[in-house]
Amino acid sequence: MTIRRTLRIPGWVDAPTPQVPAGSAGRRRMAELTGSWRAALRIARRESRRARRRTALVLAMIALPVLVLAFLVASYDMAELTPQERVDRRLGVADAELRWMAETPIGQDEWGETWYPLEDAHPVSARVTTAAELTTLLGPGSHATEVRTALPLRVRGPGRDENVRARALDLTDPLARGLVRFRAGRAPRQPGEIAVSPAALRRLHLRLGDALSTADGTRAYTVVGVVEFPDDLGPVVALHPGAAPRTGPEPDSTWLVDVPGPVDAALVSRLNQRGVVVTSRHPTGAATASPRVWLGSLGLASAEQLSTSVLIAGLGLLEVVLLVGPAFAVGVRRRRRDLALVAVAGGDAAQLRRVVLADGVVLGLLGAVAGLLIGVAAAFAGRPLLEQYVFGARFGGYRCWPAALLLLGGVAVLAGVLAALAPAWTAARQDVLAGLDGRSAPTPPRARWLVLGLALVGGGASMAAFGATQVSSAVILTGLILGELGLVCCTPTLVGALARLGRMLPPAPRIALRDASRNRAAAAPAICAVMAAVASSVALGVYLASDGARDARSYQPMLPTGHVQVSPNEPAQGPQPTLTQVGTAAREQLGASAVAPVQVVLCTPEGSADYCLIAPELPAEQVCPWQPGDGLSTAQRQQARADPRCLLRSTDYYLMPLVDDGSALPILTGADPETTAAATAALRAGGVVVTDPRYLHDGRVTVRVERGDPGPDTATRTTTELPGYALPPTIGQPRLLLSSTAARRLGLTWASAGWVVAAPKPPDADQQERFTAALQPFGTFSLIVEHGAAPQDNSPLLLVLAAAAGLITVGAAGIATALAAAEGRAELATLAAVGAAPAVRRLLAICQAGVIAGLGSVLGIVAGLGTAAIVLFSVNRQHATSWPMREPYPFLVPWPALGVLVLVPLVAMLGAGLFTRARLPIERRLD
Repeated sequence: MTIRRTLRIPGWVDAPTPQVPAGSAGRRRMAELTGSWRAALRIARRESRRARRRTALVLAMIALPVLVLAFLVASYDMAELTPQERVDRRLGVADAELRWMAETPIGQDEWGETWYPLEDAHPVSARVTTAAELTTLLGPGSHATEVRTALPLRVRGPGRDENVRARALDLTDPLARGLVRFRAGRAPRQPGEIAVSPAALRRLHLRLGDALSTADGTRAYTVVGVVEFPDDLGPVVALHPGAAPRTGPEPDSTWLVDVPGPVDAALVSRLNQRGVVVTSRHPTGAATASPRVWLGSLGLASAEQLSTSVLIAGLGLLEVVLLVGPAFAVGVRRRRRDLALVAVAGGDAAQLRRVVLADGVVLGLLGAVAGLLIGVAAAFAGRPLLEQYVFGARFGGYRCWPAALLLLGGVAVLAGVLAALAPAWTAARQDVLAGLDGRSAPTPPRARWLVLGLALVGGGASMAAFGATQVSSAVILTGLILGELGLVCCTPTLVGALARLGRMLPPAPRIALRDASRNRAAAAPAICAVMAAVASSVALGVYLASDGARDARSYQPMLPTGHVQVSPNEPAQGPQPTLTQVGTAAREQLGASAVAPVQVVLCTPEGSADYCLIAPELPAEQVCPWQPGDGLSTAQRQQARADPRCLLRSTDYYLMPLVDDGSALPILTGADPETTAAATAALRAGGVVVTDPRYLHDGRVTVRVERGDPGPDTATRTTTELPGYALPPTIGQPRLLLSSTAARRLGLTWASAGWVVAAPKPPDADQQERFTAALQPFGTFSLIVEHGAAPQDNSPLLLVLAAAAGLITVGAAGIATALAAAEGRAELATLAAVGAAPAVRRLLAICQAGVIAGLGSVLGIVAGLGTAAIVLFSVNRQHATSWPMREPYPFLVPWPALGVLVLVPLVAMLGAGLFTRARLPIERRLD
């Protein structure tokens, strides 16, 4: 090579370098930068048209999450009503809505959505209950109508009795008519007529003119209209006010009023003095909410929730970047000659990077625009379905939250730029001569990336462990993101090591491993995308399985498995069923073997005490020296954990006192016949029975009764020693069973609270409905069914997580395999030229998919199990030093979900084999 030197003539003086003003230099650099980006963007636009398939692939991967999020954002914005829309929906054509909230003067905000009691307020007169009283209060010329919501109604359906929501309002009144939309028929004009919603019409198989009767058969209605309530699209029935007579002030009752003048601040203030909240169509702004109302609604958890949401969005962005990255890497490899020509023409490393980054900007912008347009259009088109089947209410106006959509578009462009970032750095470092010759010159992975990756993995694991001890989801997610980035840095080295180990394999897998090693920029992101999805699914699955097993282990049943507790929903206003009637219904509908009454202990009305506590007292030698609320040191916590007296049980907090003669005892506790006989004998002798042996000392139990206001100085306290009996460890809630003699001795009384039923197995929903229907002539009843300590079934959620991870795995493997096939056309032609069979191409595609999906799944399973183990171990280690002691988390592997993830690589390989053409290309010339 000839080196030319600059010749200098003796005596020649170089011309001075012209001085450029600082401002001119800055403007020139800005112009150069702008021109460089303009050229890069033109090149990117041209390249997107030339490589249409790769462009479509990148656009689909960027636009799909943007489409989903835009759909959710637009739907949420339409579903979230503005204050004016909420007021218009609640008022209809009325001027204002009145709600009696208190018996004292109150204050409210301008929209009537929040209210607060005024300090030092005295009770006012009784609330208004009739329209005449209200019009007198509002003045002459006013008009009012009452609307009562949330009225329970049980009617006879086509196959079974159905519970529907009922509203009592006069739809012939224009004020109430503005709350509904008539679909057919007319308004009910008498108590025997009703209007139903379209959902109730379908559910009850009704038509206009049909008869509808209540479940008890006491009333019958004729369907005369079909109406829709915009705030509730479910099964709703509109009753005539005469069909639901008032029984007193109702908390859900509102009044719609029409006044001759405006609803001004004076009227609002006058009604607030009566304890009435006013919602006006045009807020006056005179009344303002108390500052503490708004400060109390802002919790410290909002920052934690915001950071958690941002980190989850960051994980999703990283997943998109890893999926899109291989396409940009392959694009750079196919354009290495063009990039080399740019370098020869004088382009520096920064300009080469801009050429590749411009691809990310252009494709990110196109993907954002496509995703936003399709997402918003889908939200507008699918609005009726969302209203009916998801939200159950009509939306407000058509809007799409422009600020959120703009943020989504920016994130999409950022995803494209980040996906092109690593290929851009690779393009700036490529050998120009190799690029001009069309040769590939892969650079070996540098050791510093491996060191950085290991450091990030260790730091992320430590941070996740620390976050687990502090119960901070934001810190845990930050540790997971750092660990995932560390694995991304380590993956190229791992791929290279596997390629060296693949020399002993047959040709097809050896070529697949070699291609993955040579094109690490495309293979490593795809492997990491699979790994991230699988790791997240496995880690969450392990936590859910472990948490479910922990809850089942610490579950405290209320009754023996299958037994049922029956309680009336409202105070008795008529005759209650007898024990024989309840027993007959239980045997016929539930297959019960025994039924017993439940009697709760009450304080005597002496002194009208509002507070009463009946509890047994522990002997002094059984009392723990420390209390859970005390601030204990580490040494004291260790002593408390070692002291058997400090092994806290649920009986240390509350024992339910009941009065029993021994009939309910075996059904409540599941005690054996011998124990039941001994306990029954103690009760009939005038004693008490406890379910915790610690309360029994020398055959006696000390019972404490406190009356009056709670507190050490105001409550009156008496203790009485009674003969007692302690049950061995039994099933059910901790209880204190008093005999009637012991209750009278303590100055207590008792009342019926329901019944307890011994059923052979937990009754299903149909049996429970038939049982309550049999007791319906006596009122409405609620059932508590003991199903036992069965662990929560998280299988559907785990399978959904596994399916999502599997979908990402198959997609990443398919993308990487297609890109590798497009990149390796020359090698396929070489294989065909040397006589390789056509099936070799299909086998090569199967092996390439197996490398991506298999390696990513293995790494993801290992990373997920490791992450879950670190988090659970850290939490258990913190629990091991805490007091009161907590149930540790077991480490359980969700085998069904793990099995699905193991089969996913096989599915990806099978799909690659099915969708790959077996014929090898024979071309005369390959560019």
